[in-house]
Amino acid sequence: MDPKVLQNFYQASNPSRPIQDSRYYIDFSDVRGGDIVEELARTIVYLSPDDATTQLLTGHIGSGKSTELLRLREQLEAAGFHVVYFLSDNDLEMSDVEVTDILLAVARQISASLEQAGITLKPSYFQRLFQSITDTLQMPIEISDVSLSVGIAQITAQSKESMDLRTQLHQYLEPRTKNILDAINQELLDPAIAELKKRGQAGLVAIVDNLDRVLPNPKSGGRSQPEYLFVDRGEQLKRLSCHVIYTIPLMLAFSDELPILMNRFGVRPSVLTMVPVKDITGQLNETSLAKLRQMVMARAFPDLSERDRLQQIPEIFDAPATLDRLCLISGGHVRGVLRFIYGCLRKQQPPISRAVLEQVIRDERNDLLAIIDNQEWQLIFQAVKARTLQGNDDYNSLLRKLFLYEYRDERGRWVDINPVLAETEAYQQWMKT
Repeated sequence: MDPKVLQNFYQASNPSRPIQDSRYYIDFSDVRGGDIVEELARTIVYLSPDDATTQLLTGHIGSGKSTELLRLREQLEAAGFHVVYFLSDNDLEMSDVEVTDILLAVARQISASLEQAGITLKPSYFQRLFQSITDTLQMPIEISDVSLSVGIAQITAQSKESMDLRTQLHQYLEPRTKNILDAINQELLDPAIAELKKRGQAGLVAIVDNLDRVLPNPKSGGRSQPEYLFVDRGEQLKRLSCHVIYTIPLMLAFSDELPILMNRFGVRPSVLTMVPVKDITGQLNETSLAKLRQMVMARAFPDLSERDRLQQIPEIFDAPATLDRLCLISGGHVRGVLRFIYGCLRKQQPPISRAVLEQVIRDERNDLLAIIDNQEWQLIFQAVKARTLQGNDDYNSLLRKLFLYEYRDERGRWVDINPVLAETEAYQQWMKT
């Protein structure tokens, strides 16, 4: 195998990085029940181009949300919007998040992006806020002639590293949430959008990725952190006067709080599901399998046609059946596919053998078995039998731990067990009962 092709294959198969090169992109929308990127884009470009909108995107971690959001950014930029995409977990401590943390992160990222575009704004409210924080909390912030993005960056960096300081900052900022929101809108977003439109652009969009990673830790009143942020405080997150897209934890899409969440934001969360390698009846979905094959082979041969890629299977796998085994055992979990590939590449150079793939699958199965207790097995059995998770909050940890996968197609929606677990003795015994 050509060393350069091999090196590119290694890099493109890294499961920790969303792809940003369109040559690697495979469109799964026709097997996932719809094109989520098109829905999100149409809401902004056609339905409400001049009015602020807030949309929600969810799905399993690793299902490909970041990849789709980066594609959305391209579409919106092509439509004339200034788009600010960022990974929220770079700014936030995901175990301890308040609404003000999210608002300040959005303000910082937008401000920094605007500065790069030659639009520098210095909202007076935040200059006073920085000074007050410095005086009250004794935070060492350099506030003289500091830009908004730099000032917020100094605050968030220090608070992320110190729980005590973060607690003090939350206590100080929370009573000022309305004032912070008003200042972001009136002193940052509104003048920024006006300046962008003077330049001939269509408006401003903020894409806040990785908020689905906020941990389900309890907040005051016994509410989980996702419920607290997006249900109880959703009205405030919706008040930003630009187009915003938040990723949210998948648990909210199956929670009894879903109607309240929809009422808060005025929209139903868009759900990016797993790629259904089997349909709701258990029959193999040949279209999905073909697309997963292309996804794998495109990582090695992005510039070849779909037909020619398949001719190169012997370069990557010892047999076509090994590639199919990889695709099927993934359950259509996009990052799972890459994780299996990456695990194999760590053990041997292509062509990947069936024996090595089975070893990687076995390691993954053992890792999962080590963290499943008997109560979780009973919940898995109940969910597989019911084929749904709706309205049962006990299932949330099963989704988060990837014990269960959620699917949708034109025939409906359903859940199924992670195929790696489906091959365990515990599951096989239950199937016989």
